[in-house]
Amino acid sequence: MTSHTHGIPRTIDYIEISVTDLPAAQAFYGAAFGWEFTPYGPQYAGIRTAAERGGEEAGGLMQVDEVSTGGPLVLLYSDDLEGTAEAITAAGGRVTQGPYEFPGGRRLHFADPSGNELGVWSER
Repeated sequence: MTSHTHGIPRTIDYIEISVTDLPAAQAFYGAAFGWEFTPYGPQYAGIRTAAERGGEEAGGLMQVDEVSTGGPLVLLYSDDLEGTAEAITAAGGRVTQGPYEFPGGRRLHFADPSGNELGVWSER
């Protein structure tokens, strides 16, 4: 099992995403972003970072009865925004905005199968 180390004080350290169907969420994020997971039972799975970064946990998926929207927006990074948009759609998600330009580059927003809205940005 992977561990989680704390590196930088007073920064965001771990993100939990509420989902209504844990296996479906793991399938979506695995297919769309290549994420891998550490199982912690039927209602929680840790999100592991890329293997080249040691594969430690960066967050988790937590099964809930209902997802509420409108909280903080989690942004992911991609070096291929169009390819990421295609992967999101192919995995069962829905691009809700963009891609569009913003002062730091380009980005899009998407909804996962549970209805969570996240964003993805790219420098180009």
